[in-house]
This record gives sequence, structure tokens and C-alpha cells, in this order.
Amino acid sequence: MYNASMKVNRSAPGKWLFLFVFVTMAGSIVYAIFGMIHAPFSPVPGVAYTKLKSDYALMLLQCSAGILVMFLPSIFERRLKIDIPSGMYSVYVVFLYCAVYLGEVRSFYYRVPNWDKVLHSFSGLMLGALSFSLISLLNKTQKVRITLSPAFVAIFAFSFAVAAGVAWEIYEFSVDSLFNLNMQKYALENGTPLLGHAALVDTMEDLIVDALGAIAMSLVGYISIKYKKGWVSKLVLRRILPDKK
Repeated sequence: MYNASMKVNRSAPGKWLFLFVFVTMAGSIVYAIFGMIHAPFSPVPGVAYTKLKSDYALMLLQCSAGILVMFLPSIFERRLKIDIPSGMYSVYVVFLYCAVYLGEVRSFYYRVPNWDKVLHSFSGLMLGALSFSLISLLNKTQKVRITLSPAFVAIFAFSFAVAAGVAWEIYEFSVDSLFNLNMQKYALENGTPLLGHAALVDTMEDLIVDALGAIAMSLVGYISIKYKKGWVSKLVLRRILPDKK
């Protein structure tokens, strides 16, 4: 555990990274608002492809949510008295940039093959690492003194990451249903709806790669804990203890 005096500020590169991504998201929000004003509601006859109001609405929603969740780690650090490693936080910010700005604003989900699958695999790894942190904090708390086996920790990490992936797909389905958006990519970029098995492929592949990423992190974590390799120690959140005067 850390003492409060051991808590350090974000590194300069981390601060510049945060500022860069924040400005990019904020600029994209302005871009999305103007797009919603001028874009058509439905495809224009004779035009191969044009962004619709729903496309800009999704862009606005994603960028706004992206800015909000960028501040969550700092809020958790203050409220829960924990330290988030700078490297882990930087990876988190880069992931948001790739998922929101490159994915939605720059249309990488359509233009770059398997872009969504790469991000979901990576999210499975990150959520697995987060679950190891939760277990580590639980093991070290003064109120609950328990020691969990490496196998149980690995199973918990896998289950936590997969459950989070399922919750995300439920969120995407709910938003698509309420606002007629295309987060689950059940339609092509030009709005053409996919049918039958093709409409299910994106969601199911997302869940599968989430599970694969979770399995990979769980195995790494199991070996690290079982044989005291220390591989995941740099990714683990640490509680900050108050200074003793």
C-alpha cells in the first residue's frame, strides 16, 4: 500500500496525452453538432453514401461519454484513496481515443478490418487486469482478511471481464433500440440493414474476443501469482494510506 506522501502526480507525457485526447473529443463534439444540423434524416437517392443525423448523433453520444469517462480514474483515486499506475492510465486514455475518435469519428470500425475486434480483445485484457486489482485490494483490506487461491483469482478475473463485456453489449443494444443508432453494427455504413446470421456476427464476435482476451489475462495472472513472477504487479491498483504524524 502507498502512503499519501508517496502519491505522485501524473507524468508530463501522461498529462499531454490526456490534453490531446480531451481536445480531440471536444472538437469532435462540435463537429458532430454541426453535422446533425445539416445532415439528412435518411439516405439521399442517387448518392452512394452520406452520413445521416443518426450517425452524427452516435458520434456526439460517444464523444460526450468518452470525455466523461476520462475523468473517472481521477475521481476514483480521490474518493476511494487508491493509486492508479500512470502506465495503466495512459493505456486507458489511448484505448478511449482508438475506440471513440478513431472508431466512430474517423469511421475505423468500417474502414479498418477487425478494428472493433482488436479493441474488444484489448478491453478483455484491461478488464482482466482490473479484476486482479480488485482482488488484491480485497486481500489487503484491514476489514476483510482473506487469502484467495491463484485459481480462484484467475476464474474471478475471467468472469468479471466477460460479465463486463456482456453488460456493454446490453448497453449498445439498448441505445440502438431507443435512439435508432448503429452501435452494434447491425447495418452497413450506408444504412443497409444486415439480415439473419449476418446481423448477429458483430455482437457474437465481440463477446468471443472479449472472452479470449479475458482468458489470456487470467492465465498470465494465474502464472504470475502461482509462481510469484510479478508480471501483473505494475497493473495493480494500490490503496493510499494516510500519513502517520
